[in-house]
Amino acid sequence: MKLNDQVLPDTRVHALRRIALISDHASPLAAPGSIDCGGQNVYVAHLARELALAGYGVDVFTRRDAAGQKQLVRWRENLRVVNVPAGPAHFVPKEQMLPHVRAFARFATRFARRQEAAYDIVHANFFMSGMVAQHLKQALGIPFVITFHALGQVRRLAQGAADAFPPARVRIESLLMRQADRIIAECAQDRQDMEQLYGASPERIDVAPCGFDPAELWPAEQAEARRMLGVAPGRFTVLQLGRIVPRKGVDTVIQATALLRSLHAIDAQLLVAGGEVHADGRQGLELARLRALADTLGIGEHVHFLGQQPRAALRHCYGAADVFVTTPWYEPFGITPVEAMACARPVIGSEVGGIKSTVVDGGTGFLVPSRDPQAVAARLATLYANPRLARSMGEAGLRRAYRHYTWRTVAQQVAAVYGAVLDEARSPFFIDLTQS
Repeated sequence: MKLNDQVLPDTRVHALRRIALISDHASPLAAPGSIDCGGQNVYVAHLARELALAGYGVDVFTRRDAAGQKQLVRWRENLRVVNVPAGPAHFVPKEQMLPHVRAFARFATRFARRQEAAYDIVHANFFMSGMVAQHLKQALGIPFVITFHALGQVRRLAQGAADAFPPARVRIESLLMRQADRIIAECAQDRQDMEQLYGASPERIDVAPCGFDPAELWPAEQAEARRMLGVAPGRFTVLQLGRIVPRKGVDTVIQATALLRSLHAIDAQLLVAGGEVHADGRQGLELARLRALADTLGIGEHVHFLGQQPRAALRHCYGAADVFVTTPWYEPFGITPVEAMACARPVIGSEVGGIKSTVVDGGTGFLVPSRDPQAVAARLATLYANPRLARSMGEAGLRRAYRHYTWRTVAQQVAAVYGAVLDEARSPFFIDLTQS
C-alpha cells in the first residue's frame, strides 16, 4: 500500500504559462544510473512533470546525444523534450561539452522565436545551461533562474586533479550568479558555498531541495523485496545505490562491511546497485576496482553487485535492506538518502553537502565523516544490535520525507521562485500550487 500518495492538483489555466527548462547534458528521458546520468536527470524529469501536471506548458531543452533522436518529443500533456543538435550526435562527457554551448544557445533561441506563445521564464540546470539561459535573456528578454546542481570550486576542492572541467567553469559560474534573476540552491550547504566561495548575494538565493515520487517509492515488505532480488533472507543487509564513480565512496562502504564482519562478528552482506555490466561481462573501471577490493578484503562472496536497476525496481532495492549507506566525499545534494527514507530505511550518510540537511543525525539515521569505514562499521553495528532503533529511525525518515521532500512540495517551492521573479518584472504568472 502506498502511503499518502500525493499528486499535484490538476490546476487548469485558460492562458497557459510557459517554462523553458534547460538541461544541457542531463536528459529527463535518460535511464538513471547509466553513464553520466544521475540526480540532475531525475530532478529535471520530475520537476518538469509536476509543473506540467499543474497546467504549465513546459519544454525541456537537452543536447541530442544519439543519432536518430527525434528533435521534438511530446512526452506528456503540456510537456515536451527538445533534443538540441549541438555537437556530435553521440555521448559527450559533460566535461567536454563547453565548445558546443554556443550552438545549443543559438538553436534554443531560434526555436523559442518560432513558438506561437513566448516563454515566460527560463530555468537553467547546471552552469552550461546557465550560459544558454543568459543568451535567451539577452536575445529575447526572458528572465532566468538557475540551479547549479554542482559548483566548480567545491568540486575542485573535493577532487583536485581528478576534476576534468575547464578552468573557465568557475569564472562562468561567478558571472551567472550575478546575471541570474534568482538562484535556486538545493540545500543550506549549497547556499553557503555560493556566498562564501563566489560572493553571491544572499537575498537573491532561494533554497528548494530535490525530492522523491510517492507513486514510485514507498515502504516494501522486506521478505518479498529480497525474494524479488534473489537476496538471501535472514542476514543483516546493507545497501549502497547510485552511480559507480570514485567520488561516491562505494569503496568506503565495502571496507565498512568487511570491518563489520571481522571486528564486530556480524554476518552482513552488501548490495551495490548501479553501474552497467554488459552481456559479455565488460564493466567499467571503477566497478572492476570495487569488485577487486571486495575480493582482496575477503568478502567477495558477501558483496552482491546488482548492476544498473530500473526506477521501478528501486523500491525493492531499498526494501530488501536493513540499512542504506551512502558515503560520498562530495555531494551537492544527494537524492538517494531521501529515497531511502521514503522507503522507511535508516540512513548512514557522510556529513557532506545536502546529506547534512536531509539526514537527521540520531533521528533518521547517522552522519559520519567521509572516507571513514571504521565510523560506518560502528554505526552499522549499533543498528544491528538495536533493531527497534533502526525501525524507529526508518519511520522517522518516512515522516520527514513525506513532510519535506515530495516532488509536489519541491514544485510548489520552485513555482514560488518563478512567481517572485515575474512579480518583480510586473508580469502576472504565478499559479499558487498550495491551493487545491
